[in-house]
Amino acid sequence: MTEQNTKTGRRSFLKILGGGVILAAGAGGIFAMTRTPTKAIEPWKLALGPKADVDPRRIMLSHAILAPNPHNRQPWVVDLDTEDEITLYCDLEKRLPHTDPYDRQITIGLGCFLELAMMTAKEIGLRANLELFPDGENFPRLDQKPVARIKLVKDGSIEPDPLFDQILERRSNKEAYDTGQPLQDVDVLNILSAVETNLGLGSVTERERIEELRELTKKALLTELYTHRTYKESIDLMRMGKDEINANPDGIDMGGVFLETLGLFGQLNKEEMLDPESRTFKQSIPIVLEPLETAMGYVFVKTSGNTRADQIKAGRSYVRMNLKATELDISMHPLSQSLQEYDEVALQYELIRKMLKLEKQETLQMFARIGYGEKPNPSPRWNYEAKIRGS
Repeated sequence: MTEQNTKTGRRSFLKILGGGVILAAGAGGIFAMTRTPTKAIEPWKLALGPKADVDPRRIMLSHAILAPNPHNRQPWVVDLDTEDEITLYCDLEKRLPHTDPYDRQITIGLGCFLELAMMTAKEIGLRANLELFPDGENFPRLDQKPVARIKLVKDGSIEPDPLFDQILERRSNKEAYDTGQPLQDVDVLNILSAVETNLGLGSVTERERIEELRELTKKALLTELYTHRTYKESIDLMRMGKDEINANPDGIDMGGVFLETLGLFGQLNKEEMLDPESRTFKQSIPIVLEPLETAMGYVFVKTSGNTRADQIKAGRSYVRMNLKATELDISMHPLSQSLQEYDEVALQYELIRKMLKLEKQETLQMFARIGYGEKPNPSPRWNYEAKIRGS
């Protein structure tokens, strides 16, 4: 890693307003050593091996719950009442009505879940026959109808998926990337090649376009932060400190090590964080924007339409790209702010479509920055058993 990356403001220096506490280099390490939410990250260590002597559906679920998903809401809930079947539903309490008013992003997260489940089925010699929205698609919002049904059949001819081994290693790296280490075009192409569908995929690696997209993504994030209802949606989901994370291992921390450390030392309250006039809010802005300024390239997924099935396919494609990037030691961080469908972000929504040359009928489903960065800790997760109806 270059000196520039190892001395970023987020990792090397944090001054907490109000309490006067100063945290120098190693703040993230102090948190990891003293306050790591061990229970919340345990599911990453306890995923059931393919040869485990249990219901194979539980093996599938123990891996599928590790899928990336918006705001780490983990919106999946499954029914195992029918033998050799998994029926997937959306937990309607996990939706994001302000930043995701049509449940598009939540549906993409469910697609990520399904892809990891399907990959794990192959690993244990099962053919997984997938039926999407068996009772019909649901618009404009998801409802109580099933999202998907997987029927499992033993099949000795099934070939394992080469990306399966990356499931436990995959991360969404929201920290700053190494701006002194450029991406290789062949690696970016390899990331795109991990997708087996005919969805529209693309990348941006030209320096001038990267600079333009860095600015656009920062403006979109600022729009979300200065729009009270959208930022409050994130603030309400922040889990501050070890005990809170372990007790409720879903939600989001917008600043990574920054906000977790502030929460640990009790120097912030949510009212202050929401107030654009507060010193805390103002000083947080450059810190939350910093990672976006270190993007070394971008990858994206677009679809020809915007059906629920399109959104599921986009999620399945995205997580495969994320797994391939993991194999190549390349970090990936989804940036959804300019893709969202609330009124205030409409300008950035149209600009990114123009920059990426989307046709009128196409939908930009996923957009992520890529680069080289230090591997972060895994995100908190509910145990898979907590996601089974009736458990």
